[in-house]
Amino acid sequence: MPPLTVWPLPAPVQQAAFDLPEVIDAALAHAPQGLQDGDVLAVSSKYAAISEGRVLRLADVEVTPEAEALARRYRMQPVMAQLVLQEADHIFGGIELGFLLTVKTGILSANAGLDRSNIPAGHVVLFPARPYESAARLRKALRQRQGVNVGVVLTDSWLVPGRLGTSGVALATAGFRPVKDERGQRDLFGNPMAITQRGMADTISAAAQLVMGERDEGTPLAIVCGSAVELDDAAVSLADVAIPWRQCIYVESLTRGLLAEDASATPGTSAADASKA
Repeated sequence: MPPLTVWPLPAPVQQAAFDLPEVIDAALAHAPQGLQDGDVLAVSSKYAAISEGRVLRLADVEVTPEAEALARRYRMQPVMAQLVLQEADHIFGGIELGFLLTVKTGILSANAGLDRSNIPAGHVVLFPARPYESAARLRKALRQRQGVNVGVVLTDSWLVPGRLGTSGVALATAGFRPVKDERGQRDLFGNPMAITQRGMADTISAAAQLVMGERDEGTPLAIVCGSAVELDDAAVSLADVAIPWRQCIYVESLTRGLLAEDASATPGTSAADASKA
C-alpha cells in the first residue's frame, strides 16, 4: 500500500460567486503534484459555498422577536441568532458565550456552520445549499476537465465534544463510500469486529486540514494520495453517514439518557467527586 500523502493546493482568496472548477484548473496548473486516478481532492466547504454565492451581508438580515429572545438568552448578536434560526435543521440549546448547538446537514455544529472568518467584516458564509450535489458536480467537472477518476470531499472544522480545538470533518463526499464497514472482520486476536465502522471521509478531511490551515494560509484545497478508498460512481447522500439520535452517544446521553447527578461533573472528575465539591 502506498504511503498517505497530502499536498496543499493554494488558490486565490474569493469574496463572491466564482467558477470553482476553473479556479481548481488554474491551481493544478501551478502545482508540483497534479491529480491522479485514485486521489481524493479535499475542498474547503466554505470555498465551495462562496463559489455558489452563499455569502450574506449581515445588515440585510431582518431580525424577528424570536431571534431577539434567543440572542438575549445566549448573549449573542441578534442577527446571528436570526441566521441560526433560518439555517439550522435543529437547535438543541446553547451556552452564554454566543453559541448554539445545532444540527446542519447531519453534523452537530455550532451556530449551524455560520462562518465569519476569512470573509470581509459584516458578512457571513453559509454552508453550501446542497453539499452532496455540490461535491458530485465538482467530481464530474474534474473528470471532464482533468481526465481523472478521483474522489471529492468538502471539508469543514468541527469542535470535538469535551475537547479543545477543532478537527476536520466531511460535510459531503462524492466518488467513494464515506464510511467503511468493518463489522464481521477479525481483529489482531481473531475476535470478530462488532460495531466498528470507519469514517473514511472524516479521516481524510482531518488529514487535509493539517495542510489547509484555518487562518491566512490561502490553501482551500488539498490533494490526498494513498488514502486506499475504493472509488465508485454510486450516489452518496446524508443517509450514508447520519444516524438516528437514539444511536448517537453524545445526543442521547446528554438529553434523555442524562444522569442528573453527573450534570455538574467536570472533565476528569467522577460524579462522586463532583458531589463532594
